[in-house]
Amino acid sequence: MGLQTLLQLSEIRKSFGAVRALKGVSFELNPGEVHALLGENGAGKSTLIKTITGAHQPDGGSMRVAGVEISHLTPSKARELGIACIYQQPALFPDLTVSENIGLRLKKSGLFSRVRWAAQRKHAVELLQQIGAEISPDAVVRSLSMPEQQLVEIACALGSGARIVVMDEPTASLTQKEQQLLFKVVCDLRKNGVGVIYISHRLEEIFALADRVTVLRDGESVGTYAVDSLTESAMIKLMVGREVSSIYPPSEGAPGAAVLELRELGCAASGVSGVNLEIRAGEIVGMAGLVGAGRTELARILFGITPADSGEIILNGEVLHIRSPREAIARGIAYVPEDRRRHGVILEMPIAQNMTMASHPRFFPNSWLRLAAEHQLAKDFIRDLGIKAFSPDAPGGSLSGGNQQKVSVARWLATQPKLLILDEPTQGVDVGAKSEIHKIIRGLAREGLAVLMISSDLPEVLGMSDRVAVMRNGKLVEILEKQDADAHSVMAAALGTNRNEVAS
Repeated sequence: MGLQTLLQLSEIRKSFGAVRALKGVSFELNPGEVHALLGENGAGKSTLIKTITGAHQPDGGSMRVAGVEISHLTPSKARELGIACIYQQPALFPDLTVSENIGLRLKKSGLFSRVRWAAQRKHAVELLQQIGAEISPDAVVRSLSMPEQQLVEIACALGSGARIVVMDEPTASLTQKEQQLLFKVVCDLRKNGVGVIYISHRLEEIFALADRVTVLRDGESVGTYAVDSLTESAMIKLMVGREVSSIYPPSEGAPGAAVLELRELGCAASGVSGVNLEIRAGEIVGMAGLVGAGRTELARILFGITPADSGEIILNGEVLHIRSPREAIARGIAYVPEDRRRHGVILEMPIAQNMTMASHPRFFPNSWLRLAAEHQLAKDFIRDLGIKAFSPDAPGGSLSGGNQQKVSVARWLATQPKLLILDEPTQGVDVGAKSEIHKIIRGLAREGLAVLMISSDLPEVLGMSDRVAVMRNGKLVEILEKQDADAHSVMAAALGTNRNEVAS
């Protein structure tokens, strides 16, 4: 069977100091197979992938590619062997064009060889067309959205002629249309005999694409299964080692008085206009809509990043003119943004300092350092939010994605807000962490906080919201009570069609 197997890992072990990241993991990938790799954050998936791509050297075990045993694998050797990895965060040169990035990634000639610009551009165009990406090869990468950068990464992997393609959360930032393009690419790779290792927290993708699934938990392989032999609940239990009985905790109690009122709010530069919305104390309003509908743009207006130029923002009965995030924070508005890497946890900074970044005037009045108070705050949030950390002094980068998200939430809770805006609060976190974050959000609402939750995960919007607000083309087009909100009604409002058309 070895000659028929593209990749074979046997009893792979890897430790970082006293932490055993992989404890004898075995894994196989066959030609023309999509093999899903599942597990909670911290289960060992990233370490295993970095071992496969040569970024980490295992402490023990063996690895075979097409039946040939490989020792001391490096990233360059992995590329020569036909191993390519598409990471969740694209590793592109931001100030070069798309064509130049693809050319550099695929360049095999000597250091001082001549660049054939026309041929390089033509090849880039062909690769982009192959995956249906409507991206100019002359566009500077910095000007591209995250989904567009992801598609450029996929084009690079295709151009390399890889036999083994690793996709790490490839759809985390893609639109629905771009997800369909990606699924088509995966199916084409499978038809051409390429083996795909597919990592995703979106279980519906696993059922749609994968042939087999290997589940990791605490650095060990729980087992390998045919996907059609598992249910979603069975898959979740394998990952977390327990039943996740209530991913969406129920709302408790009736909401109180209005905390936020928006009256004909708009910002021409953001493409948002005429928004009317009320959020009450203890209420979670979920905001749905397609990518580009104006949801994040509205959040940025409320937080003063792109100030409103029309309408009114009323907080606890007072009309506000918010011109900066500093003013928003001072007035009691907190915003946990979508992009954790750019605007969330600072990876090199200790957890305690991450948590007090937005509340320095309160913790350090007159610039006096109160390190004991900062440390105590961090210990309290670590306990109350269930953050898995060695100590408040541990760097943010030592945490899993779900725990980093909790630290981001803690930072803004430390400002003692009246309104909490959450933009994609569970994007890219595993099912166990997602359930914990949902419980935290529901608990905050129970304590009287008004919550505006933006999410592209429709089940999350429906499961967590007391009311659902739907945006389309920069306008708030419909507000649905919980009992009236379902997938068909929300999508019909988001698309601007009637419910029956969506249902059919």
